Amino acid sequence: MQAQAESRHSSEGGGRAVRLRSFGGPEALEVHQVPAPEAGPGQVRVRVTAAGLNPMDWVMTADADTAARFGLTLPVGFGTDYAGVIDQVGEGVTGFAPGDRVFGGALSRAVADLVVVDARGDTAADEVHHTPEGVDDRTAATLTIAGRTAAAALAALGSGSGSGAHSNPGLGLGLGPDDTVLIGGAGGGVGVFAVQLARVAGARVIGTGSAASADHLRSLGAEPVAYGDGLTDRVRALAPEGITAALDLHGVDTVHAARELGVPDARICTIAAQIEGVPAANGANAAPGALEEIAALIAAGRLRVPVAATFPIDEIRRATELQAARHVRGKVVIDL
Repeated sequence: MQAQAESRHSSEGGGRAVRLRSFGGPEALEVHQVPAPEAGPGQVRVRVTAAGLNPMDWVMTADADTAARFGLTLPVGFGTDYAGVIDQVGEGVTGFAPGDRVFGGALSRAVADLVVVDARGDTAADEVHHTPEGVDDRTAATLTIAGRTAAAALAALGSGSGSGAHSNPGLGLGLGPDDTVLIGGAGGGVGVFAVQLARVAGARVIGTGSAASADHLRSLGAEPVAYGDGLTDRVRALAPEGITAALDLHGVDTVHAARELGVPDARICTIAAQIEGVPAANGANAAPGALEEIAALIAAGRLRVPVAATFPIDEIRRATELQAARHVRGKVVIDL
C-alpha cells in the first residue's frame, strides 16, 4: 500500500487521503498524498481527526455499476462518516467558524486529512453538524450513516402506539411505551443505534443475534434471542403477549417472523432488502435534526456507541477487512 511517512500534514501542503484507482475490495485501497482542497462559497473545510467505517463504504466502491449508482467515478475516495475541526470557511457561510468541532458525512471521501463539505448540506453525502461537548471525535465519527439509517427505519414504523411515539420530535420515532419491537441484526452498526433509540422511546426491544452476542445485546438494552430456524417460536415464548413492530436490519428472516406473529406490514421496516408491502428505509429518509438529536442523547449519557477497534490510516485495508467480516461488535474507526 502506498503511504506517506508523516503522521500529519499542513493544510498548505495537502494531506493524506485513501484513494481507489480501480474498483474492488480492501486490496484496492491506497493512501496517497493529495493537494489540499479549498473551501468555496457556502463550504467549510474540516481537518479530520476520525473517520468511521460502514458497510456501504466498501459496497459502493466494489464495482463500477454499483459506484455509478452513487455518482462515483475513478479515481475515488473512501469512507463517509467523519469528525474533526473546521480550519477554513468559505464565503457566505454562517454558523460555523475555524476551530469549531464538527461531524457529518462526506460521501466516499471521509478517510482523509482534509475534506470540504457544504455548510448547508442535509444528506450523508455532504453535511456538517456541531459536535456537542461531551461527545468525543471517535464517537462523533460513527454517527452519520448508522444514526441516520436507524432513525429513518424507526420513523417508518409509524406512530399509533402510545404517547412516547413523539417523545423525540427531532427523531420522529414511530414507537412508544406500548410497543414491543423485534429488531433483526440488533448488534450490528445500525442495530446499536436502533436498539437504544427504541428504548429511549420507551419500547421493549427484543434483538436477534448469535449466542455469543447475548451479553452485548443486553448491554444495549435489548432482550436477546437467537436468529435462525425457530425464531418465531422463540420470540413467541419470550413475548407471549405478542410484538407490535419489527425492524429487519440484516435480510428478511425477521420480516417473515414478524408476519407470522401477526405484525402488519405497515409496522415492519427493512434496510437491506425489498419486500412487497413492507416499508424500506435508508439514511436519506431521516428527519431533519435527527443527527443533532442523537448527538445530544450521547452527550446526555442516554445513548452510547461501542467502538470495537481503531486503526491508523496506513492500516485502512486491515480495518476494512475487519469491518467487512461483519463479526465485529461495535464500530470501526480510522484515526487521522
